Amino acid sequence: MNRLLRTAILGSLALSITACGGNKRPQADLAASKVTTIGVNSYLWRASLDTLSFMPLLQTDSNGGVIVTDWYVNPNTPAERMKVTVTVLDQDLRADALRVAALREVNRTGQWVAAPVQAATVQKLEDIILTRARDLRRAAIVN
Repeated sequence: MNRLLRTAILGSLALSITACGGNKRPQADLAASKVTTIGVNSYLWRASLDTLSFMPLLQTDSNGGVIVTDWYVNPNTPAERMKVTVTVLDQDLRADALRVAALREVNRTGQWVAAPVQAATVQKLEDIILTRARDLRRAAIVN
């Protein structure tokens, strides 16, 4: 019985050693989602900054993953202004690692009054950021 057990152990060790003997090493994915020098996913962070580049930035925190814009008035609709907050929640490139919140105000007789933001507006911003982040990742893989 001992001889059979010893033979089985030696056989499994021999198989495991020969499995490690190849010269090929796995290639590193340089564009892996966790390659970052900041506290959050670098593709989502860069895509968020690119997407909001037309708005004045009030606060950015790359370690915490928060971008807050100042009020932005579209020249085509001067009686309306928007403020956006983007939060990158994770180091992974995933749709649920991104949160966008927007505030909207309208000018009524010289006073800025809070107004509802259409859900489609926030969803569109999230889609644009996620698409840009995927494009940045693809470009990093190619290069």
